[in-house]
Amino acid sequence: MAKQAADADASGEALNKDAELEGGRMPFLSHLTELRDRVRNAAIVFMLAFLVCWGFADEIFAWLREPLFDIWEHHTGPAIANLVKLHVLAPGDDWGPPRLIYTGLTQPFWVNMSVALWAGIFVASPFIFYQLWRFIAPGLYKRERKVTVTFAVLSAVFFVSGALFCFDFALPALYKYMLHYNSSALQSLPNIQDYLDLTRDSMLAFGAIFEMPLLIYFLAMVGLVTHRGLWRFSRWFVVLAFVIGAILTPGPDVVSQFLMATPMIVLYNISILFAWRVTVRRERAAAAQLAREGGPTPSDGDNDEPAKKQG
Repeated sequence: MAKQAADADASGEALNKDAELEGGRMPFLSHLTELRDRVRNAAIVFMLAFLVCWGFADEIFAWLREPLFDIWEHHTGPAIANLVKLHVLAPGDDWGPPRLIYTGLTQPFWVNMSVALWAGIFVASPFIFYQLWRFIAPGLYKRERKVTVTFAVLSAVFFVSGALFCFDFALPALYKYMLHYNSSALQSLPNIQDYLDLTRDSMLAFGAIFEMPLLIYFLAMVGLVTHRGLWRFSRWFVVLAFVIGAILTPGPDVVSQFLMATPMIVLYNISILFAWRVTVRRERAAAAQLAREGGPTPSDGDNDEPAKKQG
């Protein structure tokens, strides 16, 4: 009697899980409508953020100039000028006040426009990620749908954290390397558009890299990866991280590549812990259900195929 009741409970739980997925399914046209609504909502919030950032574009760009200007200021000023007068330093060692140039009359306008656009993406990123997760949510179980807001907030936090890590550590190292070519015969005159492109691309690349733990956690949650497979791939990932760092970092210096590869390796190993938690919980639930059904209990050995998702 007890076994029959347990079997009935297990069957009812499985039916409830199937009903959850069935309830989240939509026809193809409904998916298109849902996608349209999510894109529209994200676009509205982005436009509002863009307009706000447009009003502060000059202040934002002044902040973005700091990594370059801080290094430049170490090579100018009264102390450097006195050393040049005493012939301790060559005339080219005094770089003069830090400055950027523009070669087209409309360049400052478009730079401000670009600054407002990308700053608006960062400001609106929590809502944009929320809309993305809401679009994915119908294909998940009810328990997994509850983490949508958490995923959205953490996605924005990780994205912004990666950009700030780049701004505080990678960009100063990159610009210090680039400016060491300055001499009396070779003076740097950075263009505002080139500088913005280099800074923006670097910050976006680091922001995307810092999303790795959430991506791997999501893949583990839907059963596409396990902690065992991730751990076995870790030695190859070290090599892959430096290859990706060499590709994504715009500068040729080893320091900026190292500063991208190192967080990637650390985040990958943190992701293995996330995947371990998800995989173990899923396999325990599968083992418990098989025990209720009287079937063989799956071993926690070298099997890399994720257990069939039961909740």
